[in-house]
Amino acid sequence: MTIESQQDIEQLLKIGRIVALTIEEMKRSAKPGMTTRELDWIGRDALARHGATSAPMKDVGFPAYTCICVNEEVAHGIPGDRVLKPGDLVNIDVSAERDGYYADAGQSFQIAPASTDLERLCKSAYATMMKVISGLKAGMRLNQIGRIMEDEARRSGHRIVENLCSHGVGRGLHEEPVEILPYFEPRDRRVLKAGQVITIEPFLSTGASYVVEQPDGWTLQVPDTRSRVAQFEHTVIVTNGKPIITTAC
Repeated sequence: MTIESQQDIEQLLKIGRIVALTIEEMKRSAKPGMTTRELDWIGRDALARHGATSAPMKDVGFPAYTCICVNEEVAHGIPGDRVLKPGDLVNIDVSAERDGYYADAGQSFQIAPASTDLERLCKSAYATMMKVISGLKAGMRLNQIGRIMEDEARRSGHRIVENLCSHGVGRGLHEEPVEILPYFEPRDRRVLKAGQVITIEPFLSTGASYVVEQPDGWTLQVPDTRSRVAQFEHTVIVTNGKPIITTAC
């Protein structure tokens, strides 16, 4: 989506705030003994209170209201009977629609008690996302997003998951520009334009550099039992100056 009016900005900020509040409520509610389905229902109720609809359920028939991943799972996890345990690494990804406008955001966190290594992984993923966002500006080549992600991951001692990408959003869940790669691709000559709405979502890993789709047709997880991945995501409006984060509370 490309912004055409002040109303577009206001509506994107509304749905972005709803997504952010939903994630925060789910994060506060997550505790040992709870199933991921119960956590998903908290997200369902939060979206409903604000008049919003689950975007993945609406647009692509995802079988739950939010995506929740635990430990070896990385993206598109289907909430179900899995019980949260102390020390689990959890990722909540919420995408929602209201009045024809979309926002998409995610956070990774640990169920207490936290381990030092995973706490550092989460902090590094967040810092990587914010490093990219702070440099976003019209005229920037999209491949610089991947360059920054790679550099920041390497600096923190982690790796980038290469087959999970940022993307356009705004009037749909996935729009142009598609596949904003998380690594530097010199052949990608695309340039950001003022008014474009995109996600920034680095996935930082302690080992694996790719994820594998599971038999359920949705869940993506690491190919080994040891690697862990943290993701942070914001929806952002590109401008000629400072970017606008729609999914910041």
